[in-house]
Amino acid sequence: MRLCIMTEPQLGASYDDLLRIARRTEECGFEGFFRSDHYLTFEGSGLPGSTDAWLTLAALAVQTSRIRLGTLVSSATFRLPGPLAISVAQVDAMSGGRVELGLGTGWFEAEHRAYGIPFPPLRERFDRLAEQLEVITGLWSTPLGETFSHHGRHYDVENSPGLPKPVQSPYPPVIVGGTGLTRTPALAARFADEFNLPFVSAADAAVRYAAVRRACEVGNRQAPLVLSAAVTVVCGRSDAELRRRIDAIGADPEALRAGGGVVGTPGEVVEQLREYAAHGASRFFLQVLDLADLDHLDLIASEVAPQL
Repeated sequence: MRLCIMTEPQLGASYDDLLRIARRTEECGFEGFFRSDHYLTFEGSGLPGSTDAWLTLAALAVQTSRIRLGTLVSSATFRLPGPLAISVAQVDAMSGGRVELGLGTGWFEAEHRAYGIPFPPLRERFDRLAEQLEVITGLWSTPLGETFSHHGRHYDVENSPGLPKPVQSPYPPVIVGGTGLTRTPALAARFADEFNLPFVSAADAAVRYAAVRRACEVGNRQAPLVLSAAVTVVCGRSDAELRRRIDAIGADPEALRAGGGVVGTPGEVVEQLREYAAHGASRFFLQVLDLADLDHLDLIASEVAPQL
């Protein structure tokens, strides 16, 4: 199993906070550091305010050396597909080929209202996501010296040189994720290298992974599709340490478990992750919510990761 650290900076984190935890992620031997792409906190003040995901990743690209970097996931409502393809390709070059693009429909209406971003109905957001995936992968995969065009309902691209090209070949891994049983699996089967299931129980994961496998069969997909899961993690060596970490993020342990969290001692966290793995998950994005608690990463790296 491959383990990445995933953060939610909109809840309250500066760039320095993210740099500190990204570097500890690298020191601890985790595979990657991923962040959400949001402009507004879900709760609390969110101070000092959210940071832009791709600006952050560009800086981390030159201030880290090994870990993979990406979004889980960027919203298709936030950026036009052509400029996004350029940004991701540039960050890929800055990192020496360590970037991954997670892309989704967007769902948090309040942040769109707060920053003047249009928020179309769900069906249109899915249509836009599908077109963005087609445009971005089309731009990246267009051979040098040739041009790419796309004429869709929402985006028109005319004779684009598809530059710059990413470092990774044929292009950076694309992650599509969500809990839907129809359109999301179909988009993952068509465009993605990885399907990510965010914050559901292992039992629910089994149902949704099955839907993705069916979509791959229907679409006659030949390349293997990585199955992954994003889970909130709270781990403690003792009951007291575990309770301290739960209290620090203001969570209820039972609610965490019900919402796709893994909670407990290192051994208990391992067993809970193995439940997802039994249904096909081979990569985990461990969401840590207290970004000041670097010892939490040390514990997971030293006592959870070796057992997996």
